[in-house]
Amino acid sequence: MSLDVTVPDPPELSGVDPNEYDDAEVAGDDYRRGELSAFLQEGAWEEAFEEWAATSALDEDEWAIVVDLELVDRFDFFWDSFADRVGYHAPGLPEDWKVRDIHPEIDSWEIVSGINAGLTELGQVVCEVLKAEYIDWESDYDAPDDLPDFET
Repeated sequence: MSLDVTVPDPPELSGVDPNEYDDAEVAGDDYRRGELSAFLQEGAWEEAFEEWAATSALDEDEWAIVVDLELVDRFDFFWDSFADRVGYHAPGLPEDWKVRDIHPEIDSWEIVSGINAGLTELGQVVCEVLKAEYIDWESDYDAPDDLPDFET
């Protein structure tokens, strides 16, 4: 299945400390958002979005909900130097979607979980594209010298 929609503009990355997100734990304090934002603008976002959309389980109606709620704008990407990776926070629909009546087209858990899963997958693809094709930084974490030497 594929999603045939226009690639949205990349998100503007927030200044939120990634440790404030429930789904992230990051060491360090240089999240390199300026550089990541530049990479997204230079093509990483479009490349990742097209790769994700080619296999996405979301349909056009579900994507319309994402657009209506401006969820793409709430993505955040940041550098995690300790793990030598790009971390991310994917936006999602809240568990109390039914009580809050956030969108008229949302009428089942299937839609909510599909959108949340799809956005999580998009975030992961963006991270993979950034790391594989744009980032040439080395981790600034130095392991202690007294770690045991394990042989494989």
